[in-house]
Amino acid sequence: MPCLHTHSKAPSPNSPSISISRWRQRIVPITTPSNETIRIHYIDCPAPEAVDFKGTILLIHGFPQTSHQYRHVITPLSDAGYRVVVPDYRGAGRSSKPVAGYEKKQMAEDLHILLTSHLGVKEKIHVVGYDVGGMIAFAYASRYSEGTASVSWGECPLPGTSIYEKVKGSVAVFHFVFHSVPDLPEALIEGKERIYLQHFYDKACYNGAAILPEDVDLYTRAYSQPGAIRAGLNVYRVFEKDAEENAERVKTVGKLNVPSQGIFGAKSPLAAFAEPMLKEVHESFEVLVVEDSGHYVAEENPEGFVRGVLAFVGKIKA
Repeated sequence: MPCLHTHSKAPSPNSPSISISRWRQRIVPITTPSNETIRIHYIDCPAPEAVDFKGTILLIHGFPQTSHQYRHVITPLSDAGYRVVVPDYRGAGRSSKPVAGYEKKQMAEDLHILLTSHLGVKEKIHVVGYDVGGMIAFAYASRYSEGTASVSWGECPLPGTSIYEKVKGSVAVFHFVFHSVPDLPEALIEGKERIYLQHFYDKACYNGAAILPEDVDLYTRAYSQPGAIRAGLNVYRVFEKDAEENAERVKTVGKLNVPSQGIFGAKSPLAAFAEPMLKEVHESFEVLVVEDSGHYVAEENPEGFVRGVLAFVGKIKA
């Protein structure tokens, strides 16, 4: 269980903008086996034609963010030879905001349908998720292991683990309890979305230049849409169901046995729990600790994130 550290510095706010010329943004309907149809917005960035194709990377964002979270890393990952697909998961960004379906196995199913049925991806994919997206990434790899080349996830206490049970009621993650209260959080947050979201960015960032006012504006617009805060809270309201599902799966099926990597910020309190938590649910794994980063790794130190992900997936044949 090697622990790798990256030492790339985070970019300054004046760093040149990364080209988005290859990005394709689409909003498409998908239909689940339960006959529910929702619309999923995603970014699709193919590898350059001059580079040998190495596989597909699925990036899954967290809360309170959208696919915008990965803005700095999409093109660099693609430049290395990967097709990079970055959806807004159900309830977030420009995707549909249904009342139900926020169990992480359902959110993983949404993305599996997007990749396999809509985008026609045939090869095994590399799944990367952060925060809530880390929970979805684990659910994806657990349920579609035959189609998963590798899984990288982190910066979340995974429901079903002892670490989750230890921290879920702590002040540090007060929102786990607050979000689970019916109706009240929506009433208190409505009209104050920017104040609420800014709290999370300020509390969990180490690189203070990572999430700029214009980024907060974008996230605020996203979570001010009708149904968006309700959907974001519903993601949390099913954590106990997720915990039961994950624990039962490990008990009956066993620990996940696909190449696995944990990704954590060096300045994040969660980094201390990385190895024991991953050990509960993975047969084997590596841990990537990204320097100069708190909770928002792909935004705070995108070069370190890209370096660590490419080093890991580059060892695996999709």
